[in-house]
Amino acid sequence: MAPSSRDSVKLSPSSPRACADEVDDCPIEEVRLTVPITDDPTLPVLTFRTWFLGLTSCALLAFCNQFFGYRQNPLYISSLSVQIVVLPIGRLMAACLPRKVVGIKGTRWSFSLNPGPFNLKEHVLITIFANSGSSYVYAVGVITIVKAFYHRDIHPLAAMLLTQTTQLMGYGWAGLFRKFLVDSPYMWWPSNLVQVSLFRALHEKEKRPKGGSTRLQFFLVVLAASFAYYTVPNYLFPTISSISVVCLVWRNSVTAQQIGSGAHGLGVGSFGLDWATVAGFLGTPLSTPAFAIMNVMAGFFLVVYVLLPVAYWSNAYDARRFPIISSNVFMANGSRYDVSRVLDPATFKFSQSGYDDAGQINLSIFFAFNYGLSFAALAATLSHVALFHGRSIWRQTKATVSGQQTDVHTRLMKKNYMAVPQWWFHVMLVLVLGLSIFACEGFGQELQLPYWGVLLAAGLAFFSTLPIGIITATTNQQPLNVVTELIIGYLYPGRPLASVAFKTYGYISMSQAIMFLMDFKLGHYMKIPPRSMFAVQLVGTVLASSVYFGTSWWLLESVGNICDPARLPAGSPWTCPSDEVFYNASVIWGVVGPQRIFGRLGRYAKMNYFFLAGALAPVPMWALSRAFPERGWIRLINMPVLLSATGVMPSARSVNYLMWGAVGLTFNHVVYRRYKAWWARHNYVLSAALDAGVAFMGIASYAMLQSRGVNGVNWWGLQVDDHCDLARCPTAPGISVPGCPVQ
Repeated sequence: MAPSSRDSVKLSPSSPRACADEVDDCPIEEVRLTVPITDDPTLPVLTFRTWFLGLTSCALLAFCNQFFGYRQNPLYISSLSVQIVVLPIGRLMAACLPRKVVGIKGTRWSFSLNPGPFNLKEHVLITIFANSGSSYVYAVGVITIVKAFYHRDIHPLAAMLLTQTTQLMGYGWAGLFRKFLVDSPYMWWPSNLVQVSLFRALHEKEKRPKGGSTRLQFFLVVLAASFAYYTVPNYLFPTISSISVVCLVWRNSVTAQQIGSGAHGLGVGSFGLDWATVAGFLGTPLSTPAFAIMNVMAGFFLVVYVLLPVAYWSNAYDARRFPIISSNVFMANGSRYDVSRVLDPATFKFSQSGYDDAGQINLSIFFAFNYGLSFAALAATLSHVALFHGRSIWRQTKATVSGQQTDVHTRLMKKNYMAVPQWWFHVMLVLVLGLSIFACEGFGQELQLPYWGVLLAAGLAFFSTLPIGIITATTNQQPLNVVTELIIGYLYPGRPLASVAFKTYGYISMSQAIMFLMDFKLGHYMKIPPRSMFAVQLVGTVLASSVYFGTSWWLLESVGNICDPARLPAGSPWTCPSDEVFYNASVIWGVVGPQRIFGRLGRYAKMNYFFLAGALAPVPMWALSRAFPERGWIRLINMPVLLSATGVMPSARSVNYLMWGAVGLTFNHVVYRRYKAWWARHNYVLSAALDAGVAFMGIASYAMLQSRGVNGVNWWGLQVDDHCDLARCPTAPGISVPGCPVQ
């Protein structure tokens, strides 16, 4: 059911031809070159097709991303897939559905299955729905670690409220700052220009080239091939996802396997023949610019092949007592830390006596340095933005606050469409804050976060949304999330769920606000009625959160021993690598607290020097760019990206980076330079088809086989690993760990 197009449009004489009288005075050249200044306010937007395809795509992406998120090789399916796939479906619906309009008595509402040709604005709104479904719901990770790692119960309503409120709170912050971060022409959100370009390309009339294929035909061929091939890594030969040549040759050498393992070591000589290995943790490389891939891979090589070997084999922090790469926490004797000893089972809080008995927490050298690098990346982001973009951001911010700066896109939106009243966002924010406090204070305080913690987290999100939004809208960078964990870890230590709940309300709600603002700006560029955007984003957020929650709860209740690799049957993919990292982070920041890890009571206090190192890291590149302005490549060296390159390791593994970098540079550097016409026509379509084929086969395989306990053919290749078992062993003399030789 949808209102007629006039309900969201001001009654004005504007038309696509009238827009030709406008001058494209946008101050950002990239926007002038990419975004059209025409608009047709009479196009229907909230049509049956929009609701049907939008809700369906939102639910499917939410289900698939959560479903695959628990697997050994999690697959992230972006809204790009929907953006490409729904176009032929929408056109098919426009060709086949009846056009009769039915009015609803007593209202201005009308209902039509087919109001005319499938148009660009419908396509944009469906993609906004898909953006909601593709965005991970962080609160689901809280539920997972409670049920699968801490083995405790959580009230379903408390879990559902946590899931919904953390997402919707971000929507409230986004509404408060629309004037500054959407209406301002200086807040241009670079990443949106990629989608604008793709929308324009998809809606241009296409003729099949002689001897070639249309983009739809190409998509279907690749989809079928991807679907068929994924039976190999998913069912017949899972080991092919990560193969280590070194481990196959040196089967009894711990050091060789540490060097060669792509899953638990440095990954020298390792590779994977699985699209989920390529795109599982880092996203599809086909939509990442070549210079960004080079920055990430440079950071990966410096950390994994320079810093890590030097630190490990020089035995820094007794590194050789533990695996070279691991997200687990350890006892001093090399065994896994027994977290239950430092948690009071009655109160689920930190036990000082248990900690005194168990001893300090130890980290693998990679995990310790990874936290240090996250400190450095946070400081480097602020320093880099201040040095490279500070003057322009300040100038643009002053123009935005003064309200005097506008451009053709803002004028068209104000002339043609009714704005969303600000009180809508105020009411939502007050309601969500109330429900958040109820979720944390009610249900026997299962979430451990008191009301003042919710308010403090909300305050942090409020004060950080504007500055971080300015940084993201102008530089496409977003500082990392370690600050909230540090704050609550010092203020309210010893409570693991309070730590992760504070992070979701403090950082994740702000991150959601940034995503909503980005979508608002996309709608701004594509001339979508603001009230239609509000409805689609609100409904999409609620639906996506519900599907994420429902999918995770179903899997946690139905898959036996989920997230416990030691107890899972051979070949089972439900290892939850990302959630294991989140669990260990909750132990570090929540149970034991940063004071006993990175403070004066901990082993890793020197990691705080990374804050200083990160703040200084962009200075040499900035000085060189000023000294040699004609060498533009210097400005492409991005220190925050370099320092945060390994931020998703673990759970991502060396083989994921190696394959991601190889595929990304092949297509976005080699193919882009040599076969630009082919790249422009097929690159994004190829990415969407590969994602979709893997997703469809993964779901079909689970429904027909794995849900019945049939995980694959029982042979050597069934192992969901690279057969480098010794890579997880320590190398220090006298350390005894089950399954490992004593040196």
